[in-house]
Amino acid sequence: MQHGLDTFTLVVVSTCVVVWALVAGRLERWSISAPIAFVAMGLVVTHGPVHLIELNPHSSKVLSLAEVTLALVLFTDASRVNVHELRHDLGLPVRLLAVGLPLTIGFGTAVAFGVLPGIGIWAAATVGAIVAPTDAALGATIMEDRRIPNRIRRLFNVESGLNDGIATPFVNLFLAGAVSTETSHAAHLGSAVRELLVGAGIGVGIGLAGGWLVALSLARGWSAPAFRPLAALGLALLAYDLALQVRGNGFVAAFLAGMCFGSLVRDGLEEAVVFAERVGGFLALMVWLVFGAVMVVPGFRAASWQDYLFAVLALTALRMIPVALALIGSGLDRRTVGLVGWFGPRGLASVVFGLIAYDTLDPSAGNAVLSVVVVTVTFSVLAHGLSAGPLAARYGDYVRTLHDHRPEHASTTHFRTRPGLAFGSAASSAAVDADRTDVG
Repeated sequence: MQHGLDTFTLVVVSTCVVVWALVAGRLERWSISAPIAFVAMGLVVTHGPVHLIELNPHSSKVLSLAEVTLALVLFTDASRVNVHELRHDLGLPVRLLAVGLPLTIGFGTAVAFGVLPGIGIWAAATVGAIVAPTDAALGATIMEDRRIPNRIRRLFNVESGLNDGIATPFVNLFLAGAVSTETSHAAHLGSAVRELLVGAGIGVGIGLAGGWLVALSLARGWSAPAFRPLAALGLALLAYDLALQVRGNGFVAAFLAGMCFGSLVRDGLEEAVVFAERVGGFLALMVWLVFGAVMVVPGFRAASWQDYLFAVLALTALRMIPVALALIGSGLDRRTVGLVGWFGPRGLASVVFGLIAYDTLDPSAGNAVLSVVVVTVTFSVLAHGLSAGPLAARYGDYVRTLHDHRPEHASTTHFRTRPGLAFGSAASSAAVDADRTDVG
């Protein structure tokens, strides 16, 4: 029987999934996270003596998988941000998103332009924006450790849930500037702005309409419980695909659709989005496998010492200094500020944006961006994945010695770990179950 699918590749990928499912608990006791494991498996099955399959980073299938995954993650993460609950404690998230994130992009642009050889200002800005958003899934242990105050865990949750969506317009505009010539510069930027506006309109429309319909259906009892979770998944894909159909930005559409959807569907939101989160979590594992299979080796082969220098700075000074500046006057302990500054892992969004830049830019610029993004993300996967557990334990013990009136211990609304965040984590089920009864 003939199949259009590459069945042997599916066999290899399925085997990797089964292997991880069987040994995840044991490996995570050694701080081996799901991203670390799948990057390693991607390397093993495509390189060295095993070399079972071949994947192409320019493949439309690889890029489509990465883009759809990010769209789902943007929708579900944004839907989880309860604006009504956050309005009483907006200060810290706003500081990181409105001050820290732009400063991180700006500092990253300046350092990339000054350090990376032969890179133009627009390509440097693209690199700065690509490596700015954080991914809490690479250090889910911190999110799950109940010794860390709810307010700090929620700060990580909100920042990682929103900053990739906020960074998307910057990446889009800078990438448009990087691919344009002097004569077509205004046209490319104008087209990029149009895509963002169209995507925003589609996202808000789909999110509000879909959220209202889902809330109405839940209130009237029209939907069957077994099929309710499909609504969020369908709306996320609808917002993303419809925006692409009318030449809008699908990521912006998915992000804003998720925010609008979550603002309207408060009762039953957990039930509505959990399936989409699980699907996004599974696809994210596939993206990490692809990252190890097609990006790591070419990226490190092409990397120069300047790429390594930038990666180290991106994970330290370029993140920690903006965070420290953003949190001036917040009253947080210096160790809390240090933890927030260090806990800035670069993950899924950076990988997807890097693939898009590699596919869009001319070969020399694309390779330059690919190598620095690959080195930065790989360092982050290892450094943040391995350090999350020990740092969470050490900080959790320390923060208990602080007086109850400290800002870290300020009362907050109910905090719930995102299931999609900790997909594949041995501790995630227990954390989510406990969150259902624990109020901060």
